[in-house]
Formats: sequence, C-alpha cells, structure tokens
Amino acid sequence: MRLRKNAVLYWMLLPGMILVFVFHYLPMAGLVMAFQDFKPWLGFVKSPWVGWENFQMAFQREDSLQVVWNTFFIACTKIIVNLVVPVVFALLLNEIRHMGLKKVIQTLVYLPHFLSWVVFGGIVGDILSSQGIINTLVLPSLGLDPILFLADGNWFRFVVIVSDNWKEFGFATIVFLAALSNIDPSLYEAAEVDGANRWRQTWAVTLPALVPIVIVVGTLAMSSVLNAGFDQIFNLYNPLVYDKGDIIDTFVYRVGLLNSEFGLGTAIGLFKSAVGFIMVIIAYVLASRFANYRIF
Repeated sequence: MRLRKNAVLYWMLLPGMILVFVFHYLPMAGLVMAFQDFKPWLGFVKSPWVGWENFQMAFQREDSLQVVWNTFFIACTKIIVNLVVPVVFALLLNEIRHMGLKKVIQTLVYLPHFLSWVVFGGIVGDILSSQGIINTLVLPSLGLDPILFLADGNWFRFVVIVSDNWKEFGFATIVFLAALSNIDPSLYEAAEVDGANRWRQTWAVTLPALVPIVIVVGTLAMSSVLNAGFDQIFNLYNPLVYDKGDIIDTFVYRVGLLNSEFGLGTAIGLFKSAVGFIMVIIAYVLASRFANYRIF
C-alpha cells in the first residue's frame, strides 16, 4: 500500500539510481586489476593473477609513501581550516544588522563555489605567477622578493589549502548560519539582562549552540581524510612540486593511466577506498555518539 502510494516518488528516484549504478557500481568490476598483471589486450579474464604483488610493490616505492603522507597532511589541514574559517565568518556575518550589506557579502563569498577548478585554478595561477599581481605589485610594495608559489613544494601546499578555503568557505558558512538562526532569542535577552556584552554573549550562548553542528561537520569530514582534492591539485601542480604536492588521486592517474601500470594504480586506489570506507563508519559512529546524528 505504501509502495503504491509513493510510486511517483520512487519513479523519480529511478534515473538517479541508474546513474549511480552505471558510474559507481559497474566500474567496481575493474577492481580485479589490483590482483592482476593487467594487459588491456588480454582483458580481465586472460590477464595473469599476481595476488598481493601490486600492493607490496605500492608500499615498497619511496614515492608512494610520500604521496600518502602528502594526502594525509593536505586533507587534514583542509578539514581543520574549512571548519574554523566558516564558523568565524558565520559569527561575523551574523553580527551585521544591515540586511542589504549582509546579502551582498553572502553573494560575493558564495560565488567561487560555483566555479570549476579549471576556471578557478586558472585564476589562482594568474594571480600567483611570476607576472601576477602578487609578485609584481604586492610583494615589491612590502619590500619582499618575488616568490614562486607554484614551483616550491612548501609554498604549493600553502596555496592549495588557502585557495581551497577561498573557494569553499562561503558555501560552507550556510550550514552555520542556519544553526545560528535557530538559536532562541530569549537566551540573548537573558544574557543581556545579566549584563553580558556581545562578546560575552558569543562565548556563553552562540558558540555552545554551534558545538553540535561543528561536531557533526567535523566528524563527517573525517571520511575524506584521504581525499585531498584531485581537481584542484591536478589543475595547479607540476613536476617541480611532486614531492610535496602529489596526492593519491594524482599519483594513481599518472601511474595507472599515463604509465600504463594499471594493476599498481588500481591497488593504490583500492587501498584509499578501503581506508575511506573505514573512516566513514568511524565518523558516523562518532557523530551518533557525540552529536546524536543519525541517518537511520
């Protein structure tokens, strides 16, 4: 009876389910390449099986261990920065009383989210190039020498983290603004009666009210601890920064597709997926325990 009553809704789900099945589940058949010396002309059936050899080879390579560390460092730093900055910005934006100005600021900071990394990466590259505005105007005015931001590994990591936050913090602020709008105004009135100024009200009322949503967002972000952003890195990096900027996804792309080491690339990708799956479970358990967040 319930199925018949909601039949239209289920039919509306069908196209999305088909797309997920075709592009997310069917390709999983290719995971067998992680256990094969895969040759395209032999296919999955005739390619020789090598067991765990590809996994052993992956962890014996010096560059693969560096890639795992790069991915972990960049992803964890992104999670922290992309959590702190939106919270702070939401608090500041919430203090603006002029609604017109508030909407203008919101619109301006949301816009970068809707740009692809192909476009946004090109903007970042132009700004930070040797002939860009930073190296030709800003640094000379401060008496500093030009910096090759995209050719130095340490600076490249900084650029990756800052540019990702620049692109996404405005959109991430929406969640915290929604949480702020749900705070009972009587709490602020009571705090004001007790003599609390705006700063004290923020510490005593606003921040405690944000703690549950911060815990949910932070714990769920753990599931992407090995996902440092292929689109961003691919559009910004170059061979000069492979030692500090190469991540698992870009490494798999180069090894698996460009170097035709399909088995090795698949093994590394499978390892990342397995770790991500475990982290999703851990994140869900933590969110359920500390923030009472449940999907089912």
